[in-house]
Amino acid sequence: MPLALDPAAQDLLFREAHTAHTFSAEPVTDEQIQAVYDLVKYAPTAFNQSPLRIVLIRSEEARERLAPLMADGNRDKTMSAPLVAILATDNEFHEELPALFPAFPQAKDVFFAERPVREQSATLNGSLQAAYFILGIRAAGLAAGPMTGFDFAGVQKEFLDGDHTPLMIVNIGKPGEGAAYPRSPRLAYEQVVTTV
Repeated sequence: MPLALDPAAQDLLFREAHTAHTFSAEPVTDEQIQAVYDLVKYAPTAFNQSPLRIVLIRSEEARERLAPLMADGNRDKTMSAPLVAILATDNEFHEELPALFPAFPQAKDVFFAERPVREQSATLNGSLQAAYFILGIRAAGLAAGPMTGFDFAGVQKEFLDGDHTPLMIVNIGKPGEGAAYPRSPRLAYEQVVTTV
């Protein structure tokens, strides 16, 4: 076997995992999400910048604020999910670099003094962290329904601030009835990998 990961874990994280479109009513606990974060915080980011920020939507009041900002096809899924997470980037992540990257604390000013540079870096590295977050949700035995069909400016205004940019919204929970659509095709190795 060329992979070190147990086949059952491979199935849990990859082969049998699907984007969930419906969820059971079973709650997702704070302890589960903390365990997920404590696992996925080790995702690689440039200069260990760690720009991902997570806003958990639990209260009915917060859901009601989020609902009109969701695309029509995503609204019902979001309202029925046990937990919803807004994944965003902190465009002021550089303020944490002296602590997060002690090998070169000057990186804060040398590389990230300009806001456009930080925004571009935060988007790339926050997206890496978001992918790990989805894998962490799967590792917890839960399903994720990541979405980009929402009003980005509206979500930023309602739940974030000018220094935070939304990346995606992720519905989280145990899969419900008919949660997964049939698996769509994927490209073959030969279509993707080139050796030079």
